[in-house]
Amino acid sequence: MSIKCLSTAFLILGLAGCSQHKEKALTQISLTNPEDISLTDKAVAIALEKLEYTASKNYPLLTLDQDTIASQLSDMDADGTADHLFFVLDFEPKEAKKIQLEWVAEAPQYDLKTSIRFGKREAKDQPVQPALEETLSAEDMPKALGFQKYQTDGPTWENDKVAFRHYLDGRNAKDVYGKKTAAISPENVGLDSAGAVVDNYHTMEAWGRDVFPVGNSAGLGGFGVIAKDSIRRLGILVTDTLSNVEQTHFKIVEEGAVKSTMHIDYTNWNTAGNTYQAEETTSIWPGMYAYQNTVSVAGLQQGDTLAIGLSNINNKNGVEELKSEKWVALIQHDSLTYDRKWVMGSALILPATAYQNYAEAPSTGNFTQSYLAKLNVGNDTPVTYYGVSGWELSQEPKFKDAAYFKSYVEQLANQLYTEIDIQIEN
Repeated sequence: MSIKCLSTAFLILGLAGCSQHKEKALTQISLTNPEDISLTDKAVAIALEKLEYTASKNYPLLTLDQDTIASQLSDMDADGTADHLFFVLDFEPKEAKKIQLEWVAEAPQYDLKTSIRFGKREAKDQPVQPALEETLSAEDMPKALGFQKYQTDGPTWENDKVAFRHYLDGRNAKDVYGKKTAAISPENVGLDSAGAVVDNYHTMEAWGRDVFPVGNSAGLGGFGVIAKDSIRRLGILVTDTLSNVEQTHFKIVEEGAVKSTMHIDYTNWNTAGNTYQAEETTSIWPGMYAYQNTVSVAGLQQGDTLAIGLSNINNKNGVEELKSEKWVALIQHDSLTYDRKWVMGSALILPATAYQNYAEAPSTGNFTQSYLAKLNVGNDTPVTYYGVSGWELSQEPKFKDAAYFKSYVEQLANQLYTEIDIQIEN
C-alpha cells in the first residue's frame, strides 16, 4: 500500500517551503553520449551543487526542443536531503543534446513510472496501513509473532517493466513480480477486502503475478558474506523465530515519476565468529527490466567475501558468465518460474573491478539453491550491482528466447556503465 502521487520533494527532508516566485533564468545543459551505442531511457544524474541550487529554487522543469522531460530531485545518498537532479533520456550513438533547466514554484505533474509500496500492521486483527519506514528487532519474526506484519512480506518496488519485493520479515531475500502491463500494480496486492495480509499474488491477474520461486535462496540479488569458506546468510528462514540481525531499519527515501529508492540498515548482523553492520540502497527507474542495489558491509575480516545471490531454482541449463572490461554478468535462462510454467531469464550485472568468480551455494544450510557471485570489496565500501529479470509474458515476449535475453543483458550492462558527458552553462 503505497502513498500515491507523493512528490519526491515531499519525501525528502529540507525541500519544504515553496517560493511563489518563478525563476526565469534558464540553465543550458549539454549532454553527450560518448559511446557508439544507442541508449534508451538512460539515467542521468546531475549534482545540485553543479546547478547552483538553492532552497528558493523549488522544482526543476526540463525541456528539450520545447518538449518537457520528466525529472525529479533525488536523494542519492539517502541522507534525507536532495542532492541530484535525476531524469532519463534516449540517445543515439555519439549523440549530443542540449536541454534547458528552469526552476519553478509549483511541482510539474508527470506520469508515475516508478513506485514503492509498503504496508504494515501491529496486530493480527488490525488492517494494514501504508507506512514510509519500519524498525524491527530480532524477535519480530512472523513465526514468533504468530502473524505476518507486512503486506507482501515487505516492500515492493517497480517501474513500467517489472516489479520486485524484499522479504523484510527477516529473510531478506529479493523476489520478482512479472508484469504484463506498464501500469503500476494495484494497491491491494497482498491484501484482502478488509485490509488483512493475504497471499493473492501467486495467481495470475491482469497486471501479472509473483513468478520467481525463492525457497531458501536470497532470491535475485540478496546478499551474504563468505567467511572461512562458509556462506553466512543475512537473516533467517521462514521457519525461524529469531533473526541473526539485532535491528533492521527500513525507509522509503523517495517515490517519484522517474525514480524510487528505499534504504535498509542492518545493525549487528551476528554470524558464527563475527558481527557485521550492513546497509543497502535499492533504486529503480523507468525502461529497464532491472533494479539497482548498492551494498556496504562493515566489520569484514581478512578473507571475507561479499556474496550476491542468484536463485537457481528450476534451472536445468546452468549459468553463463559474460565478461567485459567494465562489468561481469551471470546469466541464466530456463523455465525458472513456479512449476516451470513459463520461461524466464534472470541475471546479475556486477562491477568487473570487484568481481572474483562465482560458485554454487551448498545444498544444505540456510543459504542454498543459488549461484553466488563473489565480490572483493573493502570494509564498509559501497558496491553497486543490478538484478535483471525477463519473463516471457512481460511486454517483451522475446525474452522466451535465450539468445535474446542474453543480448538484452549485454545491451543493458553497456548502457548502465556508459557515463554521459555533462556540460553546464549556469
